[in-house]
Amino acid sequence: MSGLMSAVSPITRAIPDTHSPCPDRHRARTLHHFRGDRPSTGTITPALRWNVAMTAKRPLPPALQNRPFSVREARDAGVSRSRLRAGDLEIPTRGARRLILPTGTRASDAGLEDPSSHAVRLSRMRADLIDRATSFAPMLTDDQFVSHSSGLALMGAPLPFTHDREYILHISARRPSAQPQRRGAVGHRLQQRDADRLILDGVPIETPARLWRQAATTWKLDDLIVAGDFLVCPKNGLLSIDDLWREIEEAGDVRRGILTRAMEEIRVGSESSGETELRLALVRAGLPEPDLNWTLLDERGGFVARLDIAYRRYRVAPEYDGRGHATGAQFRKDADRWDAIRAQNWDHVRILSHHLRPNPQVAVDKVARALIAAGWIPGQG
Repeated sequence: MSGLMSAVSPITRAIPDTHSPCPDRHRARTLHHFRGDRPSTGTITPALRWNVAMTAKRPLPPALQNRPFSVREARDAGVSRSRLRAGDLEIPTRGARRLILPTGTRASDAGLEDPSSHAVRLSRMRADLIDRATSFAPMLTDDQFVSHSSGLALMGAPLPFTHDREYILHISARRPSAQPQRRGAVGHRLQQRDADRLILDGVPIETPARLWRQAATTWKLDDLIVAGDFLVCPKNGLLSIDDLWREIEEAGDVRRGILTRAMEEIRVGSESSGETELRLALVRAGLPEPDLNWTLLDERGGFVARLDIAYRRYRVAPEYDGRGHATGAQFRKDADRWDAIRAQNWDHVRILSHHLRPNPQVAVDKVARALIAAGWIPGQG
C-alpha cells in the first residue's frame, strides 16, 4: 500500500478536489444561550443582547479563528467562558465551537443562486457533510473516527445519488469501545480490529479500503463499483485492487457477497463516476469490454488525445460529458480535440447525461451503432 496509507500523523491532502461549490437554502440560525456546556434556546433579554454584543468584540486566539475547536482547548488558550457564549460563535456539536462565517463563504453555501441541478444539489450536500465532519472532529475521542460514506466523502470518492436533504454523518469506534452517541451523527460500534487510521484535513478516518467495506452495509452495488473505480485509479494514488481484495479477506464480505460482486466489475483507469456508469451500461448490454484512458497518437507518434473509453479494434471512442452546457474557451478547446480524434479516422461518440440517465439504453444504442458501422457483430467480443 502507498505511503499515504501508512501514516497516522497528519498528512498533506493530495486527493482530487471533487468538493465543488454548490447551492443550499439559507439556514435560519438560533442563538444558543447556555451555561457550562449544555446549550439551550430561550428568550433574548436586553441583558443577554448586551452580553452578546460586548463579548463578540474580543478576537479569538489566531489558532482558533479558522477552524472548529473544543471548549477545553479554548479555555486552555485563555478564552473566557463569557467569550464562548458570544453571538459570533456556533455550536456544531456538544463541547465544540467555531466562528459563524458570513453566508456564501462556506463551500456548502456557494451557488445558492442556482439550486435546480441534481449535480449541484449533491455537490452542495457533499460540502455540507465535510463541513459537519470537520466541526465534529475536535470532540471525537482517541478511539472514534469518521467512517462509512462520510470518510469516503473526505477522500473525494463519489457518493450515491439521493433525494434526501443531507448526507448522514457516520462516526464509529471499534470494540471494545462504546458506540459513539452524538446528536447530528449516526454512531457505529464496529468489529474489533487493529487500528489503521489516517488524519485527513484534521479529521480522523480509517484507510480507504476499510471505509469502502463499511459503506457496503448500505450502498447499492453500482455505487460500490463507482467508488471502487475511484479508489484504484492510479491518478488518485490511494490503493490497489489487491488492497480491496485484502480487506475482504481480512474482515469478510457483507450482504450476501456484495463486495465480491463489486470487485468483479471494478476496473483500473476510470477517472469519473460518469465514465464508470457508461462503461457498466455498455458492457452489461453485451458490447465489448473497452480500454480505459488510452492514449491516441498520430502516425508520427505525436500525442492526439487521451480517450476515456476506447475500442481500439473498431476505432470508436465513446466519451461521457456530464456538463449540462459548456461555453467559452473550454468548449472551443474540447471541440478542437473532438476534431483531432476524428482526423485520425476514429468515431468520437459524445454521451451526455441525458443519454445515460434515466435510461442508459440511449447511450448504449449510440455506441452500438458506431461499433456496428465499424464492423462489430453483436454477440462478438
